[in-house]
Amino acid sequence: MSKYILRRFLLTLPVLLIVSIITFSIMQLAPGDPAAIVLGGDYIMFATAEEIEDVREAMGINKPPIVQYFDWLGGFFVGNLGESLFTTESVSYLVSQKIEATVSTVFSGIFIALVLGIPMGILAGWKMNTWVDRAVMVFAVLGFAIPGFWLAFNLIFLFSLKLGWFPVFGFRSFFTDGPVEFFRYIALPAITLGVAFMALIARMTRSSLVEVLSEDYIRTARSKGLAERIILTRHALRAASMPIVTVIGLVFAAAVTGTVITETVFAIPGMGRMFVKAVGDRDFPIIQGLMMIFATSYVFLNLAVDILYAFLDPRVRYS
Repeated sequence: MSKYILRRFLLTLPVLLIVSIITFSIMQLAPGDPAAIVLGGDYIMFATAEEIEDVREAMGINKPPIVQYFDWLGGFFVGNLGESLFTTESVSYLVSQKIEATVSTVFSGIFIALVLGIPMGILAGWKMNTWVDRAVMVFAVLGFAIPGFWLAFNLIFLFSLKLGWFPVFGFRSFFTDGPVEFFRYIALPAITLGVAFMALIARMTRSSLVEVLSEDYIRTARSKGLAERIILTRHALRAASMPIVTVIGLVFAAAVTGTVITETVFAIPGMGRMFVKAVGDRDFPIIQGLMMIFATSYVFLNLAVDILYAFLDPRVRYS
């Protein structure tokens, strides 16, 4: 098992290298001069050559691109993501201020998606071709089809403006503001993020379970007189878990980047909202750092799914 995990981990290193090259190259090809941004845009037209060169040297962008890349990559692995062009604060520090809001939003949304999506999918698969199956699937299709921003605005209108149950926007820390305030502020963003993922998980769970329930060994178990509950829990669900784990891994990865819309609508001070602001401001160090963090999260989430495969199916670790 340890050899399998080590092998899978080593395979992620070339992927991260390629991701870092693409991320760095995108920023190199992006229009705009970081020195002009620091000097105030149009002011660079009146700046002397010495002033411009001093700014470039201070930012390290006067070096050859290959040298800039290795400097940036080396800094990433030690937690140094550079400095913001506007605030001159460390990007790592700025990310540390935003990470709690993003992680809280992502995990709260995924929790809702799992708690509702898996039972709905199991129920639909177990009662396939009945009104229960059709009702669950209609609900899942609606949840997947509804745009996230539209759902968010309607949740705000109903539960915040009309009923006054939840705040309209903002975020409160679980550790400094307490669990009650945390849940009040995170409820609507979590529902917004979780509904679409809930629908996807429910549909995949239903499809996988229906396929397994048609296998010969399930019919054999029924012919032996095993209780339906035992057939479902001990035989069908474990065999159907592989595709479900796959889609859950994809959901986690998508949720990391999917917080951009949710954080923007609910004015949550997270990494997604910071990324949108950095793009608008052309703050290249923040954009590079966040792109690399999102990509690295995606790669390691896939690694976690591969490792989980090995626990669920021993045949995987020997393949």
